[in-house]
Amino acid sequence: MRSLDPDLVFNIVESVEGSGRLVYFAPALLDFLRIRYSGCPTEAIFVTSNKLLSKKMLHGAGIPTPGWVTLADVDREGTPAGSWIIKSVWEHASIGLTEGSVVTAPSSLVDGLHRAAASAAGDSFAELYIHGREFNVSVLAGPRGPEVLPLAEMVFRDFPEGKPRIVDYRAKWDEESFEFKNTVRSFESAPEDARLAEELRNLAAKCWNLFQLRGYARVDFRVDEAGLPWVLEVNTNPCISKQAGFLAAAGRAGLSQADVVARIIADSVAE
Repeated sequence: MRSLDPDLVFNIVESVEGSGRLVYFAPALLDFLRIRYSGCPTEAIFVTSNKLLSKKMLHGAGIPTPGWVTLADVDREGTPAGSWIIKSVWEHASIGLTEGSVVTAPSSLVDGLHRAAASAAGDSFAELYIHGREFNVSVLAGPRGPEVLPLAEMVFRDFPEGKPRIVDYRAKWDEESFEFKNTVRSFESAPEDARLAEELRNLAAKCWNLFQLRGYARVDFRVDEAGLPWVLEVNTNPCISKQAGFLAAAGRAGLSQADVVARIIADSVAE
């Protein structure tokens, strides 16, 4: 890298050796080498890739995020009631997430946490399951600061009663599955959603500022049955391939893939 002496490295690393836990290694190495790179800085990538750490920061900043428990919490305080979704602490892209990850019985919560901890995904936690709608909010740096792109709602089309409405692994990656074919991205919005849309945009901007993001990012939300939004996670290195949701949102704003890349680079060299 030093012999190449690049003006800038465009960082699209999503994992190292298949581990999301190591995603911050690429920018950390570039920081050590004093080589400029695109996108979010090492600190932001590390903090947001650890979902528990990022949730603690969101909660501390007054940004609504669903409650959570770990195995240590359950051992110390007992098993809480309610509906929960079991997630990996470090892995993104819905790795390890299935409809079986949503549990209601206390015994299922404990068993699920143990199974997740023993899996390849490693560390796990349970997050309060929000029954409701799901939104992806993409944010892109611009000449006048971060721009929130058109909001995308994930619509769970023809899901049978009782089937969790979540974007699980099959919905993202198994093209032959019911979940993939029936989880549809929509940019349509009803007039009565105007206030919700404004709140989602404001919260996404707050996340950008809280984690000191740069270049581009995506904030994922659930909206409960009362219409209240909750931040699930912040993705500091979302996919920007042509078929990805980020590019779909950019396209709705009249931006091409080249426009997006140019803005990311411009924000990276502006410091």
